[in-house]
Amino acid sequence: MKRLALLTAVSLACAAPAFAQHEGHPMPQQSAPPAQQPAVVPENHGDHAMPPGKKVEGPQPMTMDAVDPPEAGNDIPPDAPVDHAADAFFPKADMERARRILDEEHGGALVSKFMLNELEYMGGDNVDGYRWDGQAWFGGDIDRLVLKSKGEGVNKLESAEVQALYSRAVGPYTDVQVGVRYDIEPNPSRTYLAVGFESLMPYWFDVEGGLFFGNRGQVLGRIKGSTDFMLTQRLVLQPAGELNFAAKDDMAIGLGSGFTDAEVGLRLRYEIHREFAPYVGVLWERKLGSTADIARAAGEGPESTRFVAGLRAWF
Repeated sequence: MKRLALLTAVSLACAAPAFAQHEGHPMPQQSAPPAQQPAVVPENHGDHAMPPGKKVEGPQPMTMDAVDPPEAGNDIPPDAPVDHAADAFFPKADMERARRILDEEHGGALVSKFMLNELEYMGGDNVDGYRWDGQAWFGGDIDRLVLKSKGEGVNKLESAEVQALYSRAVGPYTDVQVGVRYDIEPNPSRTYLAVGFESLMPYWFDVEGGLFFGNRGQVLGRIKGSTDFMLTQRLVLQPAGELNFAAKDDMAIGLGSGFTDAEVGLRLRYEIHREFAPYVGVLWERKLGSTADIARAAGEGPESTRFVAGLRAWF
C-alpha cells in the first residue's frame, strides 16, 4: 500500500503543471536565448565619414560611389579596315575585281524595269475607247531615270503625256522626282516642270503625286493611289483613284480653275504569271467645277461610267 501511494504522489507531481494550466494558472515563462545582434552597418550622411578606428562588423552594402561603370555607347568606333587578308594569298587585281562584283550584287547593281499598269479597252455610253498608263526606269537603289506615259482616246486621241524624271530615294519606301512633262494632246501642247513623289504607304497603298509648272504660268496638281487585295494567290482586286487640279483657267485645252476631274476604278485581274495579268473592271470618270461647264458648252457630258478590259504586264 505504501508503494502504491508513493507512485500516485509522483504521478500527481509530474502532472501538476498541466493541471495548473487548465485551472487558469499561467505557465512559468522561460527566458529566451539572447537574439543574434545584427552587424553594424556604416552610415554615410553627406560628407561625414565614420570615425577612425571604429570597427564595423558584418558585410557592408555596396554603394554607387564604389563602382565607376564605363559609359556604354560613347566610345569612338575603330576605323574600318583598309587592308584585305586575301591579297596576301591571291593576286590583288583578281581580288579587286571580285570585290567590285560583290558590291554590285549587294546593292550597287544597275537594273531596269518596264511596268505597264494599264493597257485597256473602254466600252460604254455607246462609245468605244482605249487608254494606257505605264512607266519605265533604269538605275540603282538610290538614283534612277524614270519615264512615264499615260493617255486615252475615244475614236481619236484625246489626251497624251510623257514625263522624263530624275528619281531619288529619300527613305525605304519613298522617292522624290523632278523633271519635265510634255503634253502631246490636247492641242495646243503644253510643257511643264514636274516635281513629285512616289511612296508605299502603310497597309500597302501605292500613292503618287505631283505638281506641274507650265510655261504659260499654269500650275497643275495630281494625286492618285491604288492598293491590291489578294483574293487568292492569283486573283487580285485593285481599287484605284485619281484627282486633278488646275490653278487657273486654260480655255484652249478645256481646263477650268480648281479641281478639274476625278476618276475611280475597280479592276479584277488574274495573274497567269506575276508579270502577265489580264483584267476586267469598271471605271467612273467625272469632270468637276468650271471644267465640267466647259465640257457642257462643248456638247460633252461631264460624267461617264465604262466597262474596261485590259492587260497588266511588267518585265
